[in-house]
Amino acid sequence: MKSAMIAGVAMAALAAGAASAKTLVYCSEGSPENFTPAINTTGTSFDAARPVYNRLTEFKRGTTEVVPGLAESWEISDGGQTITFHLRKGVKFHSLKDFKPTRDFNADDVIWSFDRQWKPEHPYFKVSGGKYDYFNDMDMPSLLDTVTKTDDHSVVMKLKEPNVAILANLAMDFMAIGSKEYADFLLKKGTPEQFDQAPVGTGPFSFVAYQKDSVIRYKANKDFYGEKPLVDDLVYAITPDATARYAKLKAGECHVNAYPRPADLEEMKKDPALKVINAPGLNIAFWAFNVTKPPLDNKEVRQALSMAIDRDAIIKDVYLGAGEKAKTLIPATMWSYNDKIVDYPYDPEKAKKMLADAGVKTPLEIDLWYQPVQRPYNPNGKRIGEMMQADLAKVGVNAKLVTYEWGEYRKRAQAGEDMTAQLGWTGDNGDPDNFFFLDGCTAGKPASNNIPKWCNAEYNDLLVKARVIPSQADRAKLYERMQEIEHDEAPELLLAHSIVSEAMRANVEGYKQSPLGTHTFEGVDVK
Repeated sequence: MKSAMIAGVAMAALAAGAASAKTLVYCSEGSPENFTPAINTTGTSFDAARPVYNRLTEFKRGTTEVVPGLAESWEISDGGQTITFHLRKGVKFHSLKDFKPTRDFNADDVIWSFDRQWKPEHPYFKVSGGKYDYFNDMDMPSLLDTVTKTDDHSVVMKLKEPNVAILANLAMDFMAIGSKEYADFLLKKGTPEQFDQAPVGTGPFSFVAYQKDSVIRYKANKDFYGEKPLVDDLVYAITPDATARYAKLKAGECHVNAYPRPADLEEMKKDPALKVINAPGLNIAFWAFNVTKPPLDNKEVRQALSMAIDRDAIIKDVYLGAGEKAKTLIPATMWSYNDKIVDYPYDPEKAKKMLADAGVKTPLEIDLWYQPVQRPYNPNGKRIGEMMQADLAKVGVNAKLVTYEWGEYRKRAQAGEDMTAQLGWTGDNGDPDNFFFLDGCTAGKPASNNIPKWCNAEYNDLLVKARVIPSQADRAKLYERMQEIEHDEAPELLLAHSIVSEAMRANVEGYKQSPLGTHTFEGVDVK
């Protein structure tokens, strides 16, 4: 009853807001962990923070093209090891009820945002748990030499070695630039954790309020330097259930639903009040084998389990044909895709023989974690889990289905608690490195996003080398070899690349689907 009352209050608030101002409502699929991208790894949390923040570089909306952000221009010198950023002048930070900025954005905010993730002595380094997975997984600590300012509007970044992807990496969510003045204000007040729960940025919308598991409210930033918001208020109506999101969309209670069920798409397309857009996804769904837990430390066992799963049936039944079997981490649309890889067949008899030859006594008991939320690469984790469970039973493997709330699921899987787990990825920047780093092993230790906890020295050496080679053709050769290694070692069964569909009300104009799986609402109008 209480949750129903909360939802009713939230929707009443939406209706009241819509009566006096133009409101865009996004039916989001989950609750954010917090509002600071630096300490997040999930698309749900990134989406919640994205209206508030900017980065030095940005991706042009709806593309993977890197364009100026808070840095209006830059020069690269010293053989690619020095980048001088020229910052925009007159950029305003947002205000909150208890905080009013007294100055514009400047170089101090950039250095603060880097140092929080980089320097253990930084006063915010340990705030909110002090985990900066993206910053570390992208090897930023070993890549950065210095980040200094020459004046309030010039920042010089010196790298220890050239990195061809650095400008795209800086456009990713984890490099959002926060307000040093706001951080100092909260530190003096004794509430530094508020920085991550009530965000202050320079973005197209400013944060108003968050009611956990119910609603997030933002208002248009009329001072925004970039593409302007065309609505007065932006609301995230948090609705984890796909059927409920569809019902809200049909009723006009929300305008955009980024994660429709594939089974609903045909009906949506026939509704004149709605429209559906779609595009090939830069994504991968996989089933990870935790190689630290026997018998999954044996690659023959991993290969056998890979052959036990009927992926064609999963794509037909769950993706409803809107996907294709994956045989490498990257989809065929990306450069460096190795089409010479011979995919694992569905062959339960061979799988049984390989398990026996590897000394595995059946029935083998494993856990199979399934994703509790719908993602662009995984329309229904539970259903996929059930189909995999049935396939595994045919080869003498008893799989216990396990799941958790999404944030908890991610944390536990990253910690290696699982034996096997579904997960996936949507590319952040359009570069193959952004997929292959998922199996990276920084300094010989699995990166946090390395769910299988698999380390291969040759694979990792090639990953590092590819980041400093300017020639795309030469980089492609290294990536092609890495795909061969990953396929042979089978740290995960690569399930599918999906077609990504999004649904919205027919009166929504200007919304652009992102190949990076992000959702942005500046430039979007409701007619």
